[in-house]
Amino acid sequence: MQSDKTAASMEVEEAIPANTKPVIKPNFKPLTAHEISDGQVQFRKIYIPRHRYTPIKKAWMDIYTPIYDQMKVDIRMNVKTRNVEMMTRRDTPDISNLQKCADFVHAFVLGFDVIDAIALLRMDELYVDSFEIKDVKTLKGEHLSRAIGRLSGKGGKTRFAIENSTKTRIVIADSKIHILGSFANIKIARDSLCSLILGSPAGKVYSKLRAVTARLAERF
Repeated sequence: MQSDKTAASMEVEEAIPANTKPVIKPNFKPLTAHEISDGQVQFRKIYIPRHRYTPIKKAWMDIYTPIYDQMKVDIRMNVKTRNVEMMTRRDTPDISNLQKCADFVHAFVLGFDVIDAIALLRMDELYVDSFEIKDVKTLKGEHLSRAIGRLSGKGGKTRFAIENSTKTRIVIADSKIHILGSFANIKIARDSLCSLILGSPAGKVYSKLRAVTARLAERF
């Protein structure tokens, strides 16, 4: 019985040659963004409204340079259709760069400064949230004007206070409000703005902001 076992083990040992080489795994290079999309060109266009046409003309080089040089995305202004058109190139490092560039231009069109909007190219967690005053409370005539005045404050004091404490940027365009920042910070800023629209005095909103920002500072 034992001799049969030893014979079987010898057969197994003989079946595996002694000079076997280790299996070498193939080392493939990572695919480029152009290869991932099967060589297809990705395309985006953003319409420029009439009132933002002059500002985009003046700030064109500030918008064009980071998009073309850093993000490796082609960009042009179509004067006939009044659209900013963007498309990927062969050397575009990441497909998501195109959407980042589209968000950057869209933020500028909404009224944000180039210095603030360019953060959308560099940080992944930022986005723009928009809402209207009528979404919070239906106001008309002088009531609407007073609500917009409460949001801005004297010389923009209230808006600056909310921006600085929540690390966001706010644009108040008539009855539309746009907020640029991270998810948590946008929520705090939006809650403060909604309180002002509903009629809360600025002092009460400031004290609430101080408490919330202190809590956030402790968490991080």
